[in-house]
Amino acid sequence: MLNHLFHLSSESESSLQQQIREQISKAIIDGHVPPDIPLPSTRKLAEMLGVSRNTVILAYEHLVYDGYLISKKRAGYYVNDEILKSSVKEQAPVELDPGSKPDWDAYLKERPSKKKLYKVHRWQDYPYPFIYGQLDPNLFPYNHWRECSKESVSVQSINEWSGDRYDDDDSLLIEQIRTRLLPRRGVWADPDEILITVGAQHALYMIMRILLNRETRFGLEDPGYPELVQMAECTGSQIKHLAVDQDGLQVGRQLRDCDLIFTTPSHQFPTTVTMPMERRRTLLEQASKDNFLIIEDDYECETTFATNPTPALKSLDKNDRVIYIGSLSKTLSPGLRLGYMVGPKALIREIRGLRRLILRHPPMNNQRAVGLFLARGYHDSLVRSLVKVYEERWKEVGEALHKHLPESAEPPVFGGSSYWVKGPANLDARELKRRARERGVVIESGDFYFLRKNPPLNFFRLGYSSIATERIQPGIDRLVNIIRQIT
Repeated sequence: MLNHLFHLSSESESSLQQQIREQISKAIIDGHVPPDIPLPSTRKLAEMLGVSRNTVILAYEHLVYDGYLISKKRAGYYVNDEILKSSVKEQAPVELDPGSKPDWDAYLKERPSKKKLYKVHRWQDYPYPFIYGQLDPNLFPYNHWRECSKESVSVQSINEWSGDRYDDDDSLLIEQIRTRLLPRRGVWADPDEILITVGAQHALYMIMRILLNRETRFGLEDPGYPELVQMAECTGSQIKHLAVDQDGLQVGRQLRDCDLIFTTPSHQFPTTVTMPMERRRTLLEQASKDNFLIIEDDYECETTFATNPTPALKSLDKNDRVIYIGSLSKTLSPGLRLGYMVGPKALIREIRGLRRLILRHPPMNNQRAVGLFLARGYHDSLVRSLVKVYEERWKEVGEALHKHLPESAEPPVFGGSSYWVKGPANLDARELKRRARERGVVIESGDFYFLRKNPPLNFFRLGYSSIATERIQPGIDRLVNIIRQIT
């Protein structure tokens, strides 16, 4: 009777037992299993499905435990009536006046989708993915992450994090950020000066909502992080594009009328240049003199090739002018969406309050798993492995560019995971991006990162965190051939 409800597959990621449980529970909820008729015996269902009887026995036992089935002595397994009480019963359709549908053009006050950066989601399907911000799956620490994830859902851990923490964060994770991650960048902070966020972008949005309004001016690097413009527009703040050069954000006159500025001093986004120490000191002195605040995004702080990297801007700050942002997206996983910010207690207190209104706090099971991952030294080991691999790829990309497109790019001083490339003057990198993708090469055109009107079109970015080292040279060979065809 139930044969048509089951379709087990050996190719499914779920075990046979899980498939049986899922399909029986769905059939019950959908009303396909009459509550007054017993399900097939374990022996009969096993024969019907071609699986072992133990597999069916375990599936039935789980369904009993979960409340889908009840076991009647010498009568078999039946649908539990209680499980059906919460299901919506079919009712006669309610007759409504035709009315009218909403005019969404009038209702929508913001249109974030209009300025979306469309990235390739299935980048793994391409042989030459020079895509930025993704990690090579072969470098992910599967065993260590599984271990920490498993412990984070132990009975003791669940008892600790399963309740509503209101606006709190996991104490282990805070302590690991405070004692392991921040000191490497020369930053020291108290626990109540640190807040966990759902990635760096979440941190940026909340900072801007708290510090900007229609009476403020927000300065951001150009080229820079384009989605900051949309965030700032939501606050009504005036937006000012700030010029960068070979040493990063230019200081001086252009900053004087700003209330808040955003900068990426250690690894300018997207040009990759590093701000020297002298300019950092000048920037901090001007912030105090001209009374503005600074957001420092230290987004690739861990993946540095320098033996003695320049300390974070925050480490030099003696006047609470710098709000520091970090994340684990460039080392552990961008999909985990876990970041943190460091700032004065008064600011963190208010942003914590805003975060509470948005989402309470990032999921506690993830916070605990990451805290364990840091505490056991697994992140330190991962970073060492990433730096070694990235440095190989960095050299490989640099040699290929020097060979085929000399003087097109300066090697990133700080490290990181990408090159910012200036193509021939008559190159349209948007067309290059389209044609390259047709030939299996994924790149990003640079026009999106220029905030000014009429941006130059001959820049593009080559990420090397997601592509195997041996594919870099042939991938760039293919890209250069396309450039020669269209210029």
